Amino acid sequence: MSTGSALEPLSPAERASCVAAARMHYLEDRSKTDIAEALGVSRFKVARLIELARQHGIVRIQIDDDSCVDLELSERLRSELGLQRAVVATGDVALAAADLLPQLLSDGDVLGLPWSRTIARMVEQVHDLPVVDVVQLTGAHQSPGIDTSAVAIARAVARVSGGRSTLFFAPFVAEDAEAAATFARQPEVRAARAQLRRVTHALVAAGAWQEGSSTVHDAISATARRQAARQGVVGEVAGVLLDAQGRAVASATYDRLVTLSLRDLERIPHVVLLAAGAEKAQVVRAAVAAGFPEALVCDRALAQALLTT
Repeated sequence: MSTGSALEPLSPAERASCVAAARMHYLEDRSKTDIAEALGVSRFKVARLIELARQHGIVRIQIDDDSCVDLELSERLRSELGLQRAVVATGDVALAAADLLPQLLSDGDVLGLPWSRTIARMVEQVHDLPVVDVVQLTGAHQSPGIDTSAVAIARAVARVSGGRSTLFFAPFVAEDAEAAATFARQPEVRAARAQLRRVTHALVAAGAWQEGSSTVHDAISATARRQAARQGVVGEVAGVLLDAQGRAVASATYDRLVTLSLRDLERIPHVVLLAAGAEKAQVVRAAVAAGFPEALVCDRALAQALLTT
């Protein structure tokens, strides 16, 4: 090859070798050692053939920057929070979560899903799931403008995956602690709780302790909201009330909820946290401090807030 900028043309034999090496490397995902054995050449020669294939345009690598995920911001956020994975969506967090879910699950996994407005929207986009069972994690709730309850969420995802669903009919926010305890004693609720030990993955959503950001916050009285705030609550995840240090806050509000505990969340091997909006930075940091999420799916506004606070 000349030392100038122009490339010497490949001979037909050289071109054929480049095509063969590139096909095995890029399309068949074979190692250079395997390719060397198949072609009867050295690993060094294989590396050279692959490089020639790129230089001569036999292989063209294209990076699609019209993505629904901000890859650079995702990596910065993952590193900042010390998570295994972070996905910063350029659009709807629910859609990004739906696209991520098939990558996380394998046949035989068990998926836990609570009530959440974000997860309710995600269900509409879920596709191509492996065969997994689905366990309902919280009581059901109806939100204005959203017809999907926790029961329907779990049932819909199980239908897509072809797995079984474990469901129960109880409210997410009961009238009082006594009513919540009564629901918790129902056989179907106890059966769902018994399935928690099988859950391998869970998607949960974070809500900041302010109007419009948390289902629990909006479902209780102003007096109860203020009391929880005085106790240090900065937000909730699947009804688990958290303070800024990531500790569960025992309160009269939590006693009214038909949901799981912080310890339950900690026992689930793989938990993905969904959140959107800069106002949720504090509760997301609290969840990370608690240690249960291994991954975060969020929007750019929240990612920027987390990186600057």
